[in-house]
Amino acid sequence: MSLEVASPAPSQPIKKRRWNADKISSNLSYLLMVLPGVIWLFLFSYLPMPGIIMAFKNYRLSRPPADYFIQNKFIYSLITSPWVGLDNFEYLTLPTNIDNTLMYIRNTILYNLLFMVVGLVLSVALAVMIFEMTNRLLAKVYHSIFFLPFFISWIVVAYVVYAMGSSGGIINSLSGSIGFGPIEMYKEKSYWPFIFLFANIWKYTGNGSIIYLAVITGIGRDLYEAAAVDGASKWKQFTNITLPQLTPVIVLLQILAVGRILGSDFDMFYTLPNGAALVKDVTYTLDVFVYSMLRSAAPLGYPAAAAFLQSVFGFVLILVTNFIVRRTRPELALF
Repeated sequence: MSLEVASPAPSQPIKKRRWNADKISSNLSYLLMVLPGVIWLFLFSYLPMPGIIMAFKNYRLSRPPADYFIQNKFIYSLITSPWVGLDNFEYLTLPTNIDNTLMYIRNTILYNLLFMVVGLVLSVALAVMIFEMTNRLLAKVYHSIFFLPFFISWIVVAYVVYAMGSSGGIINSLSGSIGFGPIEMYKEKSYWPFIFLFANIWKYTGNGSIIYLAVITGIGRDLYEAAAVDGASKWKQFTNITLPQLTPVIVLLQILAVGRILGSDFDMFYTLPNGAALVKDVTYTLDVFVYSMLRSAAPLGYPAAAAFLQSVFGFVLILVTNFIVRRTRPELALF
């Protein structure tokens, strides 16, 4: 008698849920945390992107006709303004403007390089010092003190700088009382690189140390304990344990910083000099230059062209920097 083996029923294909709904529901809390940043990025980075064409047009604000399908003045003018090609970019290289353009580029790049190097060293140093403090409550207090300047407006700082460095300010009053000559801070160019550097360190070091401190706290304590047993000093522990763990984050942040090297902290460079014309050569950056053109009677295509070049060169610098990192240390590359 032959036994017939029943064939197994064909398995039903697993029906996939559309749009990976299971993954979305399981990560909903994280997605909600990211949502404000995504909205901000869309509103202030992607939504204004069509305005790039202003750099290639002779933009003139005009009122749309009553029967036109777009009644917004800005959008209507953006569409109907005549194309001028690269004429707006040629304005930046005219013989009467090329010296100023190069000066603004020089100031922007040199200040950013200075801030990148000094800021990196001090932010890492602050993170290590906070981490090494045995009293955790005191460490939190100190870190909060260093982080607090990040929330103070540059307008407030500008008033403090003016109260201290003006001709009748605190510094000149003290220097006059002890027999020294006046310090003309708003007339001497040599003071301003140090003022900007000190202001940048004071405001951003605490904020910049947060990421490095988070990475350091994630390093296993057993590594430091083993190194201490082997007789490694604090410096050896930093160079052989802490620094290698920080290197990927440092490289990532520096790649992004290189992409912003033609941008600047507009609020700081615009407010601290308080409009002093005698120190313009060392206080004007590309962002201040773009804003000054917006306030003048110059066509809007000129500052749009300058801002467009900033974005293009920043994008190219990120690609070049990432390419160099990928060729030397592929595991540290951004993409």
